Amino acid sequence: MKHTTVRGGMVAQRVRTVEISGIRKMFEAAPPNSINLGLGEPDFEPPSEVIEALCAAVRDGMNHYGPSAGMAALRDKVAEGYRDREPKTTRENVIITGSGSEALMAAALTLYNPGDEVLVPNPGFVLYGPHARLMGATPVAYSLHERRGYLPDFRELERLATRRTRAIVVNSPSNPTGGVFPSKVVDQIVDFAERHDLTIVSDEVYEEIVYDGSFASFWGRTNRVVIVNSFSKTLAMTGWRIGYLVAPRALALDLNKMHYHIMACPPTPAQIGVLAGLSQSTKAIRAMTREFRARRDLVVRLLNRIPGVEVIPPAGAFYAFPRFRWNKSSSEVAMALLRRGVITTPGDAFGSLGASHLRLSFAASRAHLEKGIGILRDYASEVDGV
Repeated sequence: MKHTTVRGGMVAQRVRTVEISGIRKMFEAAPPNSINLGLGEPDFEPPSEVIEALCAAVRDGMNHYGPSAGMAALRDKVAEGYRDREPKTTRENVIITGSGSEALMAAALTLYNPGDEVLVPNPGFVLYGPHARLMGATPVAYSLHERRGYLPDFRELERLATRRTRAIVVNSPSNPTGGVFPSKVVDQIVDFAERHDLTIVSDEVYEEIVYDGSFASFWGRTNRVVIVNSFSKTLAMTGWRIGYLVAPRALALDLNKMHYHIMACPPTPAQIGVLAGLSQSTKAIRAMTREFRARRDLVVRLLNRIPGVEVIPPAGAFYAFPRFRWNKSSSEVAMALLRRGVITTPGDAFGSLGASHLRLSFAASRAHLEKGIGILRDYASEVDGV
C-alpha cells in the first residue's frame, strides 16, 4: 500500500480514495439556527421505556464489556422478528453492531477483496461506494432511474456483471429516493445474484417506514444475503449508534470477527434500552410512521406547487428527492439554500443520477418543512426570473 507524506507522519493511500460525505459537509457548514432538512434524523425522542431502561442499566452497574456479538436476550429478540421470513432464524444469525454504518463496514471487510467489483445503486447511500474502495474493490454503479420509479434495470445489471463481480448492494426503502422494491423485484434480484454467484448486501434500515405498498425483505429468500439494519430510525436513537446484522450462521461467524476488530462489542446500556423498546414500543413506532406519512404528503404537495420542481412521492423512508429544471448544479442550489438558512443535501452526493436533485428530509416538524420549502420556493422564483 502506497503512503502519502503529511506533516508529522504517513497517511495510507486509501484515505485519498474517499471524501467526507456531502451530507456532512452541508450540515457542518450550516449557519446557526438553520432549518435542518439535510440529516436523516427523526425529530422524536426515544420512547420513554427505552430511556428509562438505559438509565436503570447505567445506575445498576451494567456499564461493562459484553459479548462481541451482543447480548443474548437482544439477539434472541431480533431473531424472533425475522422468523416470519425464515422460521429457523436464531440468535446465531444475529450480530449487534455499533450502528448500521458499522454493520455496513463489517460486511465490506468480510466480503470484498482487492480487485473485486461491487454493484452499488446510483443514486444510493453515500457509504456503499467508499466502503468498496477502502477494501481495494471497485464500486460499479447500477442505475435507479426516476422514470422507472427508482427500480433496477435488469438488462443493465446483466451487462454490468463480470467474473470479478462479488456482491450487489441494495437499499429498500431507499435513502435518498424513498423508493421501495416490490416483492417481485426482490425475487428478481435474488435470481440475478444466484445466477452470478453474488452476495446480496441488503440495507433495510427503513423497513418500518413504508407508506405505499409493503416492505419485502431479502431474508428467507436466499442464503446469499447479509441484512444490515439499525434501531436508529425506528426508535429515534440516532445518537446511540446501535444496529445489527442478520446473516447465515457460517457467514455470521466471519462477520463477527470483523465486527470485533472494529469495536470489540456493542455498548451494554444501549442494548438494554433497545431490548425494552423492541418489547414495548410498537405503538410509538406506528405513531411516528403515521406522522411521517402526513409530512410526506405535505412535502409532496408543497414541492409540486413550485415552478421548475418535480417530485415522485416517496413510498418509504423519510426523504423526498425532487428534481429541479434550472441550469445549476445540485451543489450550487444546495449552497444557495444554505446561505438562506436551509440545510439540504445535493443530489449528486448520492451519485451521478442525483444531478439536478436535492434530498430533503421530512424528519422535521411541519412548521420547519413549510418554512424551509417556502425558502426553496422563493429561491425558485429568483432563479426563474433571471
